[in-house]
Amino acid sequence: MISPRWHEKRKAHWARLEELVQLFTSKGARALSHRQLQEISLLYRQTASDLSAVREDPASKRLAAYLNQLLGRAHNLIYVGRRGSPLRIFEFFARTYPQVFRQTLPYTTLAFALFLGGAVVGALVVLADPAFPRYVLGGHMMDTIERRRMWTHSILAMKPLASSQIMTNNLGVGFAAFATGILAGIGPVYMMILNGLLLGIISTACWQAGMADQLFSFVAPHGVLELPAIFIAGGAGLLLARGLLFPGLLPRRASIEQAGGQAVRLVLGTIPMLFVAGIIEAFLSPTSLPMPMKFLFAAALFALFVIYLFQGGREAGEQAPLVEAGGPHSRLRSLMSR
Repeated sequence: MISPRWHEKRKAHWARLEELVQLFTSKGARALSHRQLQEISLLYRQTASDLSAVREDPASKRLAAYLNQLLGRAHNLIYVGRRGSPLRIFEFFARTYPQVFRQTLPYTTLAFALFLGGAVVGALVVLADPAFPRYVLGGHMMDTIERRRMWTHSILAMKPLASSQIMTNNLGVGFAAFATGILAGIGPVYMMILNGLLLGIISTACWQAGMADQLFSFVAPHGVLELPAIFIAGGAGLLLARGLLFPGLLPRRASIEQAGGQAVRLVLGTIPMLFVAGIIEAFLSPTSLPMPMKFLFAAALFALFVIYLFQGGREAGEQAPLVEAGGPHSRLRSLMSR
C-alpha cells in the first residue's frame, strides 16, 4: 500500500517533470538547457520506477493513470520522430564525427598499437628467416617480388572494377573488425594483429628485394585514409567489447547500448574514407606518376585528414560522447540511453 508520506515525497518530482514537459511542449526543445534535459532524463526514470510501485496498490488506480499519462507525454517528446535532412548528414560528418573520434581516441590508439605490434613481429620474423615470407605470401607473389616487380599492375587494366572490389573488401574488413567486438574483443584484436603481421612481412620482403620505394609509393596515396579507417573500425570493435566486459555501474545491456551507439558512429564515418581510398588505390596508386608526387599527395591528404579529425566540431566546444546530429531531441535521447 502506498503511504501518504511516500506520496508527498514523490509528488514534488512528478510536478517537476510535468513542469519541464510543459515547457518542452510550449517553447520547444531548444528552450531547455543541457541541465534541464539531464533533469528530464532522471525524472523520467524515477517516475517510471514510481509507476511500477503504484501499480502494485489496487487503491491507487487514479494515481497510476496520472503517472502513466505523464510518462507517455515525456516519452513522446524524448522519442519523437524526426524527418531526415541532408543537413543532418552534413552536420554529422562536419561536427559530430570528429567529436566522437576524439572522445574515443584511446580505442583507436589501442587498435593501432595492436596493428603496429603485429607489423614489428612480422618484420622481425622475416629478418630472422628470409624464407618465411614464401610460406605466408605464396610462391607466385614472392617470385614477383624477387624480380623486383609490383604485383599491382593488373589494377590499371580494370580500374572501375578494381575500385569496386577494393571498396567492398575494405568495407568488409572494417565492418568485421567492428562487429566481432561483441565476441569479447577477440575479433578486432585478431584482425589488427593479423593485418599488421601481413604488412610487416610484405614490407620487409620488399625491402630485402630492394623495392621498398615501389611498395610505399603505392601504399602511401590511399593508405593515409585506408589504414586509419581500419584502425578506427578496430577501435569501434574494442569499444563495443569494453561495453560488454566492463559495464561499470550500468546494467550490462545499457552499457552495450551506450558503447554500441558510439561504435556505430565511428564505423559509419569510415565509409567515405574507404570509398575515397578505394578510388585512389585503383586510379592513382598503381600509376607511373613520379614517386615524389605520390608522396606529396599522400602528405597533403593526410594533413587535411588530421586537421579534420582533431579540429572539426571545435567551434562550440566538445559535446557529450553520445551526441547525435539532429539537435536537442538527440541530446535528450543520448541522456536517456546512459
